[in-house]
Amino acid sequence: MHLPLATRAAAALGTTVLGCAPLAGGDLSAVHRLHLSDGGSAIAKQGPLVAVEAAMLAAIAASGAPAPRVLALADDLLLLQQCPAGGALGTAWEDLADTLARLHAVEGAGYGWTVDYAFGRVAIPNGAMADWPHFWAERRLRCHLPHLPLPLARRIEALADRLPGLLPTNPPPALLHGDLWGGNILVAEGRISALIDPACYHGDREVDAAMLSLFDAPPPRFFEAMDLPPGWQARQPIYRLWPLLVHLRLFGASYLNAVEDTLRAVA
Repeated sequence: MHLPLATRAAAALGTTVLGCAPLAGGDLSAVHRLHLSDGGSAIAKQGPLVAVEAAMLAAIAASGAPAPRVLALADDLLLLQQCPAGGALGTAWEDLADTLARLHAVEGAGYGWTVDYAFGRVAIPNGAMADWPHFWAERRLRCHLPHLPLPLARRIEALADRLPGLLPTNPPPALLHGDLWGGNILVAEGRISALIDPACYHGDREVDAAMLSLFDAPPPRFFEAMDLPPGWQARQPIYRLWPLLVHLRLFGASYLNAVEDTLRAVA
């Protein structure tokens, strides 16, 4: 018999939970806001990979970038600090660039992460590699090939073969958020209050810029503040291709045109 969420959360937190309300969440977890007896609140996430998420949030916080504090972790239940939100990302582009500078300053020994992750049923292989184009080809492109229509798979395979000539061999292995879009960036009073729902690994910091510009529209001053290396614009479609393939597998053919357009944009 499964105990109710409020009962499990109360035991983990050591306080009474007066109620819980569902929140919009990702493909990994069920998400609820908990109302606590002291008048405060917390966020509860349930899913098979919450322990991995907790470690990623701790890594973000250790970099000096803001992230929700882990209040408790019990099996498939993660309890997090509720961070202030409600502000518009458009008021905080400069602070986001500063936040990412702190995050990306943390470098790993290689490219990847200590464990694999997933977006719902789509696996995210993170096995470490020393060569960045090889990592992107194997862990972010070729991993999708068995799940794609054959003509598209052949085009992805052909691009993967070309990556040593398109991507830098050894960019600094920066700590990446890994799923950076506006919905995973909390803003309050013109400042970034937290980066949430990460899919961290170490890689080229241009990846976070590419993912952010997939669904959001950062202004030129944001990219100027990031001070990306020459040629970054040409690499953005290559890095955007991975989240688009994930969305294609999760949500279907509505993303096929975007995948095709992105492939055409790669020189």
